[in-house]
Amino acid sequence: MLDGKKIGFIGGGNMAEAIITGLLNGRVPADAIMVAEPLQLRRDFLSSEYGTIVSDDNLDVARRADIIILAIKPQMAASVLTGLEAVISSDKQVISIMAGVSTGFIEDSLTNGVRVVRAMPNTPALIQAAATAICTGRKAGSSDLDTARAIFERVGTVVTVPEKLMDAVTGLSGSGPAYVYTFIEALSDAGVHNGLPRDVASELAVQTVIGAARMVVETGEHPALLREKVTSPGGTTIAAVHALESGCFRGTIMDAVHAACSRSKELAGK
Repeated sequence: MLDGKKIGFIGGGNMAEAIITGLLNGRVPADAIMVAEPLQLRRDFLSSEYGTIVSDDNLDVARRADIIILAIKPQMAASVLTGLEAVISSDKQVISIMAGVSTGFIEDSLTNGVRVVRAMPNTPALIQAAATAICTGRKAGSSDLDTARAIFERVGTVVTVPEKLMDAVTGLSGSGPAYVYTFIEALSDAGVHNGLPRDVASELAVQTVIGAARMVVETGEHPALLREKVTSPGGTTIAAVHALESGCFRGTIMDAVHAACSRSKELAGK
């Protein structure tokens, strides 16, 4: 799917680096990857660490690439896309990882009938453990979706959704690692509050989250059923679950996802 393709990144930040790592681990040659990045120090790092071709010229990278990955901040979308329009023809595929920026906006900015796929990976892409959702624009077809899947499967798992659900994806998995980190921190703090040394509390909290997540994946059972199996009548766990419910734990998580989803829509001007 990616054989013989030149992949160009517009933007060389952490998420671009994560995808580059996945591509290289997936045997995409370093000389097939190009990065346009304005910061000299960042260009030097990407070149020395990964052997990729680097440039400070967006147009040069976009002109030479078959697949262009837009890895820039959403606030930069309008100015960067305007500058790229002259060199992005309909035979190129554009993949955007910009939160909140619709395929329609990109298509309207690049008026040459370009094929656009939008993706929302999350930061565990840095360790090839991302959750990524992808969707197509008006001109993109199944082969374009397959190409995007081939890229993002190298950094984790991939699902396909309609574009109207991408804000929900942003709220759930895009921002989701922050919720989990907060929970781990709180769990560790609770251990310290009850007498555990910090290093022991942190190790137990992290492994508890890892183990519980693996149980969901490897057993295929619903989380509620797994919870029931560790919730004995009159025991410690049901007392803790009661405290969580009294504190609106699930409702708070749902509110957090909804808030992030709403903010994603605001950023997109919806």
